Amino acid sequence: MKVKVCGMCESHNIADIAALNPDYMGFIFYERSPRFAGKLAPQALDVLSDSTARVGVFVNSLTDYIMKHVDEYGLDYVQLHGDEAPEQCEKLKQLAGTKYNFKIIKAMGISTLQDMSKAYVYESVCDYLLFDTKTAFYGGSGMKFDHAVLKEYKGCKPYFLSGGIGEEDINIFSWSSAKQCYAVDINSRFEIIPGLKDVEAVKRFIRAVRDMNMNVG
Repeated sequence: MKVKVCGMCESHNIADIAALNPDYMGFIFYERSPRFAGKLAPQALDVLSDSTARVGVFVNSLTDYIMKHVDEYGLDYVQLHGDEAPEQCEKLKQLAGTKYNFKIIKAMGISTLQDMSKAYVYESVCDYLLFDTKTAFYGGSGMKFDHAVLKEYKGCKPYFLSGGIGEEDINIFSWSSAKQCYAVDINSRFEIIPGLKDVEAVKRFIRAVRDMNMNVG
């Protein structure tokens, strides 16, 4: 199980979390988010080691806007967290296969089993899915969805699990029924204020996940 720490936008906090070597670090390039990273100097990401992938999170953005940030921030992953059409995902996947070298995560807002079924449309045009709690604000709510619907996912894509994940949730990642769960995405439940992570809480969670991985292995 991998760990993604998302919603980073403060340079000193990025450096502190980078020292914990999470597998992924997410930066939100959506201006309406309280965790907007658009004013962050690209050099602030230089503290990340090669083992921490850079993820840019976008919400209903134009492809040119996304590619500009791929260039400026050296993004390894593009996470589409809005209502992007499969056609835009496919276009980005084509760009990733030519001049660029990034992977695509398509987020799905989940409230009901019907929402889960929409994921299948995107399986051929993304590398990973991400299941988050469905809200009007495209994530960051700190609210969970009913994880029981994960048992109904019959697709082939590995997914990131997001949506109100806290320290107390470590046990859900040992579900045999969630075998496609590739990574956990933590954000608002680990914050002091929006965009500022509690370093000690993140450290405890990453350690707990890695201990779990060792026990499973």
